[in-house]
Amino acid sequence: MVGGGQLARMTHEAGIPLGIRFRLLSDTPQDSAAQVVSDVVIGDYRDLDTLRAFARGCDVITFDHEHVPTEHLRALEADGIPVRPGPDALVHAQDKGVMRAKLDAIGAPCPRHRIVADPADAAAFAAEGGGEGDGFPIILKTVRGGYDGKGVWFVRSRDEARDAFLAGVPVLAEEKVDFVRELAANVVRSPHGQAVAYPVVESRQVDGVCDTVIAPAPDLSAELAGQAQELALRIARELDVVGHLAVELFETRDGRILVNELAMRPHNSGHWTQDGAVTSQFANHLRAVLDLPLGDPRPRARWTVMANVLGGDYPDMYQAYLHCMARDPQLKIHMYGKDVKPGRKVGHVNTHGDDLDDVLERAAHAAGYLRGTIVE
Repeated sequence: MVGGGQLARMTHEAGIPLGIRFRLLSDTPQDSAAQVVSDVVIGDYRDLDTLRAFARGCDVITFDHEHVPTEHLRALEADGIPVRPGPDALVHAQDKGVMRAKLDAIGAPCPRHRIVADPADAAAFAAEGGGEGDGFPIILKTVRGGYDGKGVWFVRSRDEARDAFLAGVPVLAEEKVDFVRELAANVVRSPHGQAVAYPVVESRQVDGVCDTVIAPAPDLSAELAGQAQELALRIARELDVVGHLAVELFETRDGRILVNELAMRPHNSGHWTQDGAVTSQFANHLRAVLDLPLGDPRPRARWTVMANVLGGDYPDMYQAYLHCMARDPQLKIHMYGKDVKPGRKVGHVNTHGDDLDDVLERAAHAAGYLRGTIVE
């Protein structure tokens, strides 16, 4: 697995019961997964020679992020090394411009969008939307490298658009969607085309970062949930994705769904599956990239809630275990071994039960207590 973050850490954990030998390419020995994997190579994934040396002897290469240069992945494939998902698929999660063009080509519903050249072009795009005024606000995104709100700008005017162009990289403009909430449809697909779909979830964001995931999404009609799952499965098939695919969606006020983002790896919106599904996203991602039969994605409980634990001013979260575990014996805590920094994802908690309000309160309390924002 290329990338030493928490996704690699949890994927490795899922492979232990299967006896899968796991090799990791990590930036540093302190990375989340490097702390627990025995076979670790420290190196730069952007260097082709490093990638080739790392891949030698591996049965298959997969990822915990989308940032490996596409041309390097093509070189590995030319060397005869299976790469899953392959570069022709992964590029749609690496480059938002490529993603939007492909989704348009297959008829997937998307917000209005186009690549813009400068602030004046962004203002022209805003005006193309019609309606009253100058068409602002709009959303600007760097086509590559953005995550967790980074590389994304909420722009109210031509002057505010300037920051998006300072890096000198292509910028995608999108309409600001009038949405009710954000949803995610998580699916897994194997090389020979077997695929499974998890329940559609609601993803609640705070300051551009995922805060809470509710599985399944409350009050989502069976029809719209089915549309979201079918759309995600179709995207996985059309893009020839192998492994886990997260399709982040907007549910609009007029009852439609629009594709926001794609991720071709285990995803924050699927962390609830560790404790809330028969087969977790991590286990199914491994099964898919190794071309093993996929596991049952059905939920174990009526409701499962995942809450991210973000770093704050409380450096020793482990002292909070006593309170959290005693208060909620059903609570599942997953920490990533990271140094605590304000706003950094350092772990998550999962809760489940039959009463959604109770499950939400338990998750929020545990995450807040571990962070130090709740003290009793």
